Amino acid sequence: MSPSLWLLPALPAAAGALLIPVRRAVPALSVATAALTLGLAGHAAATRPSATARLILGEGLAVDGLSAVMVVTVAAVGLAVLVFAAAEQRSGRFHGLMLIFLGAMLATVTATDLVLLLMGWEVMGAMSYALIGCRWRDRERVRSGAVAFVTTRAGDLGLYVACGATLAAGGGLALTGLPGLPPPWRDVVAGGIVLAALGKSAQGPFAFWLSRAMAGPSPVSAFLHAATMVVAGAYLLLRLHALLAATGWAAAVAAWTGAVTALLLGLVALAQRDLKQLLAASTCAQVGFMVLAAGAPAVSGGTAHLVAHAAVKSLLFLAAGAWLAALGTKDLAGLHGAARRFPLVGVAFGVGAAALAGLPPLSLWVTKDAVLGGVAQPGPRVVAFAAGLVAALYAGKALAAVWRPADAATGTGSERRATGRMAWPELLPLPVLALVAAGFGIVGLPAVHGWWSRLVGDPGAPGLTAGELALSGVPALALVTAAIAVRPGTAALPHAGAVFGGWLGLERAARAVVWRPLLRAARWAARFDERVVHGAVEAVARAGLRAARLAGSPLESGLDGLVQRTGGAVRRLGGLARRPQTGQVHTYFAQAAVALVVLAVVFAIVR
Repeated sequence: MSPSLWLLPALPAAAGALLIPVRRAVPALSVATAALTLGLAGHAAATRPSATARLILGEGLAVDGLSAVMVVTVAAVGLAVLVFAAAEQRSGRFHGLMLIFLGAMLATVTATDLVLLLMGWEVMGAMSYALIGCRWRDRERVRSGAVAFVTTRAGDLGLYVACGATLAAGGGLALTGLPGLPPPWRDVVAGGIVLAALGKSAQGPFAFWLSRAMAGPSPVSAFLHAATMVVAGAYLLLRLHALLAATGWAAAVAAWTGAVTALLLGLVALAQRDLKQLLAASTCAQVGFMVLAAGAPAVSGGTAHLVAHAAVKSLLFLAAGAWLAALGTKDLAGLHGAARRFPLVGVAFGVGAAALAGLPPLSLWVTKDAVLGGVAQPGPRVVAFAAGLVAALYAGKALAAVWRPADAATGTGSERRATGRMAWPELLPLPVLALVAAGFGIVGLPAVHGWWSRLVGDPGAPGLTAGELALSGVPALALVTAAIAVRPGTAALPHAGAVFGGWLGLERAARAVVWRPLLRAARWAARFDERVVHGAVEAVARAGLRAARLAGSPLESGLDGLVQRTGGAVRRLGGLARRPQTGQVHTYFAQAAVALVVLAVVFAIVR
């Protein structure tokens, strides 16, 4: 057991709390903390420690193969994002919240029980709200943060249900014991965990909150989408794939939800005209492959896809943020010529977009096929394959937009004041992330695949064949070419563009089906409280006042007189009883003699 493991989540969380009120040297302190955290993560991944503490029921942290991959990924992306943010975000509040966010995610991925998992889970949700709306003077940003927070909280209730059902079943809260719970409690636990995971990872009907999250600064978007909250749900399902399989139905729900989300949100991404919105929808779609992997199960492919996607998506969001700062726009038409004006960012973005499209030999080409290769059910596999082809279209659309020559549509300053330049901290992480985005597909090679599968706890994962890779790589290359060839302004989805461009109307549907009925129910409850509950309380008070008035009436006077007369009689009797008490012995003797005579007379009469 290694108590030092507690330092892994505690260091960034404590440093973040201390940084919030600080005003000087904040970026340097933040980056230094993230670098130390990455060092701790690397040490934990190499030594695989575990630690326990009795906070409530005996909680613990542990690093196994799967969590070793996650702690390094989370810490590395966190460092890259904070280095990027050092150029623009200098407030202690921003960097402090980001570090607390990092610590919460590290606690989540190393937790061995539901108590610590829930703690990290909740802190992540709170930090996401604070970071999305960190520019709190902008009411729309704050409102977007509130929508994201309330939506994910709705799913988080499932985790509370899972904890309650686990305790009701008489089992411990350890994650390893959940598959062995007796039915029906096991099904309740699985349902709660699936609900919480889908809400956190913006899958299915919860997807719209990720669109709202784009109101936050670009570093927040990069961290949120790449390695923390959005992938936390997918990681949890991959961690608990045995629980999903034990119920049967939960695995099918996860597989179908992931596949359908990957396809529909891919079409949403294709319909977007805003670069950050396109990347947000593509995050939902790519996380759908991870959720599908948990239900299949294809843990080896799903974990590889998670890591590769973290590098790709952080790279793309940071590049989009660099352009937003320099050019003041994230509109795809306004970004024409952006890659040519800033070639380093353009090349890095091109690598990320090509990987997102699934082009050979880049990382997501391999990891996506590793997921599909582990899916035995034909239905989800076909849907996910189609989603992979759509990914080539929306990635090609983004790639074409930034590499086209500047034209009449090119514009700057539509979102914010353009600076026209980029600072070196914004550029520093991009080549490193591009290298990982390009090369992480190495885990699919036969020489590496076996080691990787054993590392993440999926030793029986099937390897990839050349035919499977070609089946997805060749169409992806053709579709990217077609997307680049499409004239600017041509509608990709002429008949359904409004539906998909509006994120399938999911937020409007949530407001109509859930939010407004809840508000009506709240108003009815308030009226019931005011008229019935409050009325009953007032009626009791009025009855008490009437009883008090009745007690002060002539009845009280009569009772008081009776009590006083009784007291007077007792007082007089006491006075009479005191008279024989003279203190003289002969008096007492005479009294005794009289009493004896009286008793003799009584005795004689009675006989």
